Amino acid sequence: MASSMRMLVLLAGLLLSGCSGLLFYPEAGLPITPERADLEYRDVELRAADGTRLHAWWLPARTGTKIKGTVLHLHGNGGNLAWHLGGVYWLPEQGYQVLMLDYRGYGLSAGKPRLPEVYQDIDAAFAWLAQAPEVQNRPLLVLGQSLGGALVVHYLAERPERRVQINGLALDGAPASYRDVARYALSNSWLTWPLQVPLSWLVPDGESAVRSIDQLQGLPLLIYHSVDDRIVPFSNGRRLYRAARPPHAFQATRGVHVQTFAEPTWRQSLLAFFSAPLAFVERRAESAEESP
Repeated sequence: MASSMRMLVLLAGLLLSGCSGLLFYPEAGLPITPERADLEYRDVELRAADGTRLHAWWLPARTGTKIKGTVLHLHGNGGNLAWHLGGVYWLPEQGYQVLMLDYRGYGLSAGKPRLPEVYQDIDAAFAWLAQAPEVQNRPLLVLGQSLGGALVVHYLAERPERRVQINGLALDGAPASYRDVARYALSNSWLTWPLQVPLSWLVPDGESAVRSIDQLQGLPLLIYHSVDDRIVPFSNGRRLYRAARPPHAFQATRGVHVQTFAEPTWRQSLLAFFSAPLAFVERRAESAEESP
């Protein structure tokens, strides 16, 4: 019953608001803060170009550790910052300071999430990082999980001036095609299975990551995707890798959607990439043909 109701909600979103209705499932408020994970943090207020007030968390590197760099974290389509803290809470202890952004309509951020307005939110985060004293003269990395990965690929493809700010981009469970993921979701219920093809065509696909990832040439890129992913199928990660240009590498993982860094092995892998992005992807390029 719950699955059927979810499909009905999905169908309504497709019919009423197209791509934005399908992509974004924000949750207002914040049930926890990084204090729950024994982390120092501060609230950061950003402003998008259209004036929308945005909320972010700044997680400094653990006191006493050498600062190795800064990570911009862009989360997936559900919940808010509190829901996605598990993806990065371990990085400050490893010497990385982290900016976690909530898109408009998520958590304490104002407005409603829509495309293309959400790209302004990502730009506001980059603008803040460009002037923050603690970020200057240190490597800047980006971790995009699920929808956050797809959004930042399109964003960086259109903004080369931001692309040159960063040293490496890691994607985790990112959808290659919004339309294909919608079709997959619709195929999982008897209510929508017969309509999966026509309904999926209601989803605009022009800004999907697979259409723009080849424009990131020169930016070291590491793509993680789980063979067990039932939200964004494994084929999406492989498709993104094939569409991208070197320098890039692919890592197949195991487990549910975007829970990659619950596994110590993949934490160490990401740390190795962050420490030397170009060298890492050049060493690991052939791993695209490996399975876990």
